[in-house]
Amino acid sequence: MPLLYNTLSSGPGTLRFTNLRAMLGNRLNSLPHVLRFLAENHLRNTQGDNHEELLHALDEWLVGRSAGTELTFVPSRLLMHDTTCTPALADIAALKDALAEAGGDPGSLFPSLPIDVSVDHSLAVESFASRAALSRNKTVEFVRNAERFAFMKWAAASMPNLRVHPPGTGIMHTINLEQLTTVLQLTPHENIFDAIPDSVLGTDSHTPMINGIGVLGWGIGGLEAENVMFGQPTTLPIPEIVGVRLIGHLQQGALSTDLALEVTHHLRKLGVSGPFVEFFGPGVATLSADDRAVVANMAPEYGATTGFFPPDDRVIDYLVRTGRHTAKIAVIKPVFQEMGLWFDHRQHPRFDREISIDLTELVPSIAGPRRPQDRRATIEARSAVEDALQRPLADPVPNEIPDGAIGIAAITSCTNTSDPRLLITAGLLARNANRRGLRPPPWVKTSLAPGSPSAQNFLKRAGLLEDLEALGFDIVGFGCTTCIGNSGPLLPQIRSALNAGKAVVAVLSGNRNFPGRVHPALDLGYLASPPLVIAYALYGDVRQDIRTTTLGTSANGTPVQLADIWPAEDEINAAMATAINPADTKRAFNVAARNSEWAALDAPVSDRFPWDPDSRYLRRPKFASLDNASRLGSYDAAPLAILGDDISTDHISPAGAIAPESEAGRWLIKHGSEPDNLNVYAAYRGNWEVMLRGLFTNRLAQNFLAPELASGETRVEGETEALTLHRAAEFYRQRNIPAILMAGERYGMGSSRDWAAKGVALLGVRAVIARSFERIHRTNLIGMGIAPIRILDGFVPANAGIRCNDRIRIALNPEELSLGQQHVIELITNGIPLPIAVRLDIETKQELTTLQAGGILPSILRMSLAHQKNQR
Repeated sequence: MPLLYNTLSSGPGTLRFTNLRAMLGNRLNSLPHVLRFLAENHLRNTQGDNHEELLHALDEWLVGRSAGTELTFVPSRLLMHDTTCTPALADIAALKDALAEAGGDPGSLFPSLPIDVSVDHSLAVESFASRAALSRNKTVEFVRNAERFAFMKWAAASMPNLRVHPPGTGIMHTINLEQLTTVLQLTPHENIFDAIPDSVLGTDSHTPMINGIGVLGWGIGGLEAENVMFGQPTTLPIPEIVGVRLIGHLQQGALSTDLALEVTHHLRKLGVSGPFVEFFGPGVATLSADDRAVVANMAPEYGATTGFFPPDDRVIDYLVRTGRHTAKIAVIKPVFQEMGLWFDHRQHPRFDREISIDLTELVPSIAGPRRPQDRRATIEARSAVEDALQRPLADPVPNEIPDGAIGIAAITSCTNTSDPRLLITAGLLARNANRRGLRPPPWVKTSLAPGSPSAQNFLKRAGLLEDLEALGFDIVGFGCTTCIGNSGPLLPQIRSALNAGKAVVAVLSGNRNFPGRVHPALDLGYLASPPLVIAYALYGDVRQDIRTTTLGTSANGTPVQLADIWPAEDEINAAMATAINPADTKRAFNVAARNSEWAALDAPVSDRFPWDPDSRYLRRPKFASLDNASRLGSYDAAPLAILGDDISTDHISPAGAIAPESEAGRWLIKHGSEPDNLNVYAAYRGNWEVMLRGLFTNRLAQNFLAPELASGETRVEGETEALTLHRAAEFYRQRNIPAILMAGERYGMGSSRDWAAKGVALLGVRAVIARSFERIHRTNLIGMGIAPIRILDGFVPANAGIRCNDRIRIALNPEELSLGQQHVIELITNGIPLPIAVRLDIETKQELTTLQAGGILPSILRMSLAHQKNQR
């Protein structure tokens, strides 16, 4: 076997790195870069053990065969945000309690990997179109979330390796790009430096944004993250890898957003669901690292684990632009070249599947009105809304809000606001519109929430902030806001229009537009670039093609169209040259990190968290217990819910504002909350009582078990009235009747939120049977010990007429299970069995072990107790 490591003399000293070229030999240049990075991580973390087995597996992959080999992947670090970290940290706090109660040392339980937490998911657009909006929203954020924020401060103080970035420092993926990654890590080791490619796993599905600058990382569920943070490697089979060949270059008017929507459309059309995606070809070299990050961010929307752009000179340009350390930047290229990880656009590696996209053909476009993969020409905006409504939009009535009005126009999300060129283009369009006297109509709620506080500096330096403010696009904060449903209240006139049966549409520069995500009352939304968001805000509805219609009339009576105010490339380049200062990035972040409200928060100091029994935000979770047993076995189960296609985690796990009349709202009011200030579901992910009562309450989460059921309801045998899901679960629990869920295609698409699995586990569900699963949710189910069972034949649950007195017979003997094993389950109706071909949807031995153990949390607890026992 060749030597595992090689060395290189450089500015900082002698650098030691994985000798990847020698280890992989001639096959290296035929491999996609993402597989090279995976191989490097595997070799380094296994110290080259079973080197020949890896080479055999790669050779098999190169000829289109699978060797069944599992790769070991250990990230350099973990990334979380405040609403995924809260349940994870609550789990750890409960694990500490359970450990102490079993005679162990709670102080010994802490993460072994560095973890960065951003506080970006709690900010809501309560105030807008005002220079005071930024400070007002910040005040509301702290008032609502002080208890939860103090819990995070406790966690950071009680657990080494955990660092929390306060509110206002930016969106996690922007922080990851601008502050956290070094691309290549240099670690001192015995008079030399270990040069290790940076890698990251994050509890948010948009973690692949970091792929835009050549860093391997992807999104995982919070449960898998808990496993990794306590020292367990991630294992995965050699993945399917899809290549996207880019040719040409973007033309005037086409932006990185338009490319991201095009990629999403084509890859979902190709049928991507879980593969690693890599971009290659000459077109890649024409894209800035910021452009690439926009495209990489959308990986979960196009169904991929990654959206990888290999490192090249554009990555170096990005690091310079964001003020990174010059000496550390200088060693990246030579080390990656020596390892064979540096990008050459002339190479054409082998892929399992590939498509080609010509950048020259792209034009401004939108996606929606209900899914991010439905990319459309702007001329289709009206017809697509009418198709979704299954009715034509009504003719406008003078002095009334039109049918098809824009209720929300938000420049939001890490997806687009992390790219300065997109914000500069939007600012220039705002300036040109402002000079012509254009203004949005009064029913449009406008907002600007950049991903980084440095955006405020460069927009101000370019003289564009005032023009954005003139159109109502004042900065409302530095967080996710509207993109994750924290859009705040709708304007009264829009609520009246909805009550009158009119269609209201959101337009945002985000990454998702599932019904009810942007706002619980809105089912329709379009994704668009920041300048297009402003254009739609100016026009006020979706009735005409935004690219050709008259947006308004200037002071001298001249009609103004989008082409009249769209900035030219030279104008954008000049503004960029004026606006960007590399010192801004670190300076603005440091200023924001000195958050006086955060510093003033009083947090407990102790190994174990002191749970408050009266808390409405934090309750000791039920999951962390030695009593949790395997949910596998043989049983006849009752159907708790029968669901259709495209059930997202937004449909499963509650999101958005909590209505006073909802089950969760009534519980909160009973326990002391004010009916008009109940906060959003995301704030209560540390309280299982609230989350349990919100499961499947999204208006589009239809339960096909009975036609009259409202969302969040089901029927049980022997009861004449419908029951809420959590009451039905208690009904079955008292009678020792197992429960299951059944669904259609792409079950669990969307956000990585682990509550979509935790909530289902609290309902007593032992298995979810679906036609297909989205990757992260599938792993979250496994993490809770719930069996994901994939239907292999033509059986469609929503069309099967299943009723509450039917039973599903399942036989999954834990000792007899293996990877890829097919099974037959039976739907029993009136004693007559209908066989259904299925397989247990697990991919690795680690996943099988987790299922057999009853989930990740009891595994961590048993492992910790065993380790402490061995240390005595």
